[in-house]
Amino acid sequence: MSAEPPLIKVCGITRPEDAMACAALDVWAIGLVFAEGSSRQVDAEAAASITGVLDPMSSKVGVFVDPDPAEVARIVPIAGLTHIQIHGGSVSAVKEAVPLPVIEAFSIDGPSALDAARASTADLILLDAAVEGQAGGTGATFDWSLLEGKDLGRPWILAGGLTPENVVDAVARLSPDVVDVSTGVESAPGLKEPERIRAFTRGATLGWERGAARG
Repeated sequence: MSAEPPLIKVCGITRPEDAMACAALDVWAIGLVFAEGSSRQVDAEAAASITGVLDPMSSKVGVFVDPDPAEVARIVPIAGLTHIQIHGGSVSAVKEAVPLPVIEAFSIDGPSALDAARASTADLILLDAAVEGQAGGTGATFDWSLLEGKDLGRPWILAGGLTPENVVDAVARLSPDVVDVSTGVESAPGLKEPERIRAFTRGATLGWERGAARG
């Protein structure tokens, strides 16, 4: 079990007021989705209006699917991003274009996907549910037993269908370094509920306490 409760990342932020709610609850990072077709998609200018209400030192993650590194490099300074999260594409190409930490997302459908995640050259890996035709934000979980009792040998983020109701069990069983939530704290796509964010952060801490008590 890690020495501290997991950090919290709230993804799919579309409004400044939701970013401010996250900051008030000591959320580690917000996620801004730039993937075309997402119901939570923002453009660089909209992202700037969101990140502009936050402390400059806070973490703001730009989420891209099969990204064009040049486009990522264009968006980063406008949106004020501090991290890049990619679903598909080349970690090395993004790192070459943008001098920021890179998070690589993996759709977990079996042990081979975990092996690929372990071998990633990204600064941080994110494990999400595998849903055909969708890169994330599905509200689906994956088989947590694939990870239970296993050490990935590197820091990692647990994503995929997390809610205030199931994050306690997830953290107690798996001890992730970061937990990532989107649909689980929404009233509608892209519209976050501060009370559910609060409940989620409390649940993550409770899960850590239960895991630590088990030893």
